[in-house]
Amino acid sequence: MFRNLKRFIIGKPLKTLEASDQALSKSKALALLSSDALSSVAYGTESITAVLLAGGAAALWLQLPIACLILVLLAAIVLSYRQIIHAYPNGGGAYTVASQNWGANVGLVAGGSLLVDYMLTVAVSASAAADAITAAIPSLLHFAVPMSIVIILILTSMNLRGLRESANFLMVPVYFFIVVMAVTVAYGVYQAATGAIPYHAAARIGTDFSGLSLIFFLRAFSSGSSSLTGVEAISNAVPNFKAPKEKHAASTLTMMAIILASFFFGITFLSYWDGIRPNASSTVLSQIASITYGGHGFGFYMVQLATTLILAVAANTGFSAFPVLAVNLAKDKYLPHLFMDRGDRLGYSNGILSLSIGAIILTVIFHGSTDNLIPLYAVGVFVPFTLSQSGMIIHWYRNRPKFWLGKATINFVGAFMSAALVLVLFFTRFSHVWPYVFIMPADLTVFFKIKKHYTAVSKQLRLQYLNNPKQKQEPYAGSTAIVLVSNLTQVTAEAINYAESVATKVIAMHVSFDIRPEKEAKIAAQFAENFPDVRYVDVHSSYRSIVKPIIGFVTKVSNQSKKTNHSVTVVIPQFVPKKSWQNILHNQSSLRLRTALSGLDNISISTYYYHLSE
Repeated sequence: MFRNLKRFIIGKPLKTLEASDQALSKSKALALLSSDALSSVAYGTESITAVLLAGGAAALWLQLPIACLILVLLAAIVLSYRQIIHAYPNGGGAYTVASQNWGANVGLVAGGSLLVDYMLTVAVSASAAADAITAAIPSLLHFAVPMSIVIILILTSMNLRGLRESANFLMVPVYFFIVVMAVTVAYGVYQAATGAIPYHAAARIGTDFSGLSLIFFLRAFSSGSSSLTGVEAISNAVPNFKAPKEKHAASTLTMMAIILASFFFGITFLSYWDGIRPNASSTVLSQIASITYGGHGFGFYMVQLATTLILAVAANTGFSAFPVLAVNLAKDKYLPHLFMDRGDRLGYSNGILSLSIGAIILTVIFHGSTDNLIPLYAVGVFVPFTLSQSGMIIHWYRNRPKFWLGKATINFVGAFMSAALVLVLFFTRFSHVWPYVFIMPADLTVFFKIKKHYTAVSKQLRLQYLNNPKQKQEPYAGSTAIVLVSNLTQVTAEAINYAESVATKVIAMHVSFDIRPEKEAKIAAQFAENFPDVRYVDVHSSYRSIVKPIIGFVTKVSNQSKKTNHSVTVVIPQFVPKKSWQNILHNQSSLRLRTALSGLDNISISTYYYHLSE
């Protein structure tokens, strides 16, 4: 039943060779990776005006210079991330750049910030979508948090089906939002230019008021900069693009930036021109739509529908970028290796599920309040912005290609403005962003513990750490032992030695997933060199399953052994961590194999335990 339910939710398994079919074109990538950034236009201008209104209506004209300053920051960030895409085409974004230029510890700050930020992306977007629904149907207000959780679960199941299917689904709401907003902004500006909508600004540009101060201005600027969240997602997900990956990723990033800049400044201009003031009953965007389309007609409801849809699917940016970032951290042994495993639909399922669980927990903790989540969300974005762009300055200085000074200058502008924003957020919004002070040390502690464990395990499993030469044991007669081999390590060597001590015939069986034959040939050659007397069998699995190929092979050997009255022993090597919590860091395939093999006749199962000292 569980298997049928799983197939219904995520679909049939895909072969490893079909991975290239899951790569994204520019149009699909724009829908999949830009929804978070584009959705921010629904609340970016409102965040600015909400702060400015505290200084009185005369302060509202400041939204225009603040919007221009945000666009300068956007340009610096986009140009910087285009450089990152070409310099580091394997993905990882800020984590990779900071690690290679600032060092591993600084890279972990960037990576840890982004991991939490992607969880916040999902939580913020789902909560904002629930807010849009409750605004239209006030009777559902008490169900805002459950609705947010349902939205997260729907997006989780959609992403488990694979990149291509989720992109196909997202193209409809994202491109619908782009069309609706383009028409609304263009029509609104046209009406303002022709006088169809008269000038109703609360105060003319340059109007002086007593509440103006640098802190006041920076507070509004930092609030509006939430519009830039999600810009970095494309640089993290470069491996998901079709070849040439760097070119397509850079083009998609540029397209997204142009659309975002046009919508953000257009909405901010119309907000100023129409003299709009945010209130609890109506958002800035809905007021613009009402004025532009002359009331609550067809155009107004199209804007509301498009806004609700983009907010609902904006969370998908996190689902696209988080798993790839987790893979990079896992490769460097700072996260469990299970994050590198691809699921039935070739997506990184463990990363998707971890993101979903984290986002649900954050939604419950913060009661689905976007006001409480967004400042922390912004810090999680601009810390990696700062580290990645300053890291690129070091990159250019070390390599010194053509025009490196100009490139470094762009990175300096972005790094300086991003660092200033982080300081402003901590200085003016500390009551909202203080959890970051505790989250990052906790993240780093976990990363270091995982790294220490994997390093200790690696040292113990290397063949050169064998203290004694291989000792041949007198085997028992009439027995065949099948040793399951994942990699050529010390535990493999000792398991084979054990098998030779209890069997007259030993077969080493390896299940391969890799589509590169040279890699499997290398393992086979190494095995033959170290164990020339042991037969080595490599069975390829197209669907990345180890249970079915092993069951099939063992059954064949068992049927042949029955004719000669031989018993068959399957030896499963397994090492035991010193601490119980470390078990989650290692593949638990042996548990599934023992369960599956226990149902076969004429089979004995022997687990060779190798105990780790650290």
